[in-house]
Amino acid sequence: MGIAKILIFFLAVLGTPLFVVISALGLLSFAGIGIDLSVVIIEMSRLSDTPLLLSLPLFIFAGTLLAESKTPQRLLRLSQTLLGWMPGGLAVISLMVCAVFTAFTGASGVTIFAVGGLLYPALLKDGYSQRFSLGLITSSGSLGLLFPPSLPLILYGVISETRVDQLFLAGILPGFLMLILLVAYSMAKSPASQGKTLEKTSGRAMLASLKDAAWELPLPFIILGGIYGGFFVAGEAAAVTALYVLIVEVFIYRDVPLVKLPRIMVQSMVLFGGILVVLAASMATTNFLVDQQVPMRLFELIREYISSKYTFLLLLNIFLLIVGSMLDIFSALVLVVPIIIPIAEAYGVDLVHLGIIFLTNLQIGYCTPPVGLNLFLASYRFDKSVVTLYRATLPFLALLMLTLIIITYFPAISLALIRLWG
Repeated sequence: MGIAKILIFFLAVLGTPLFVVISALGLLSFAGIGIDLSVVIIEMSRLSDTPLLLSLPLFIFAGTLLAESKTPQRLLRLSQTLLGWMPGGLAVISLMVCAVFTAFTGASGVTIFAVGGLLYPALLKDGYSQRFSLGLITSSGSLGLLFPPSLPLILYGVISETRVDQLFLAGILPGFLMLILLVAYSMAKSPASQGKTLEKTSGRAMLASLKDAAWELPLPFIILGGIYGGFFVAGEAAAVTALYVLIVEVFIYRDVPLVKLPRIMVQSMVLFGGILVVLAASMATTNFLVDQQVPMRLFELIREYISSKYTFLLLLNIFLLIVGSMLDIFSALVLVVPIIIPIAEAYGVDLVHLGIIFLTNLQIGYCTPPVGLNLFLASYRFDKSVVTLYRATLPFLALLMLTLIIITYFPAISLALIRLWG
């Protein structure tokens, strides 16, 4: 048994897919205490019956279609038309476009590659320094993960059995708080030369930009209005979104030719398949840990040294920042959430608030040195050293950390809309 675990460790180091490593650990753990291995298959079957799980592949498909289309260019043109006249306009536009795009695609790498390539030269041309431009794009690549219909929010809801409609509401105010702080800093860093050339865009240009993006603008209203207006639940909202995006991008804008559609479907379903297998394997492993009372033993150990809920939250943030800088957000959620939830509940932490804390930490972890994923993606995309990106992201990282502290210790920010609208 010990040799097998060492072998699994080396396989993980060599880059073996995560679902293989997690599944192997789960099987070994059950075999080690004499439990029939069919329990893993039973757990996978139970997971496949979760109604909410249906929304994940549909939102992934919609996000992949948007990434393959010219949506980023249309959103950028529209934002430039509406906000380009204000001080720091292009930086503000960059933050908003990245937030919207990440909310739908759920993949920070897609945002950096699809939108960053358009924004980086535009920021430099507008007079922003290279360091500021790199830091802005790198840190905002995962900015929209708190906004609906964020895939990590849905995944957290599946794992924690928390209502996704409440998670969607809970992420709005913390997401806007983060966005407002970054916008204020970006406006303060606006190039001095920019103020001499600020001109308001003509009404005709605004109308043309609105007309250009007219089919994509209703998307947030369809999702949020449909769910909170009582017209459909999250799974139905995902189906409506996927169908709407398919019609708009393939048949109206014709950005995605029909011949590319099978490849996009395969690409999005491969991503979902990976998430599903990792989730199923990790749930089986989690059940083993629960059966062995590992979370409660951890809680008892922690409680010996930490009696305060606020100290626990501080240590949780430090732990999650480390996890977020080392694992992708989906793996981090399926591995860590089931273990932390019983401990957090014992300290009286609301599960919806905990979800926002989790995602905020993991979002920041994307650009946290030394191994945050965004740092390496931006390094590859813009051909800059990782050390350069470390320095570039520090001011933005400080603002994100400030937001994290506020979100953590003022749960009313996350829960206000839920209390208002239920």
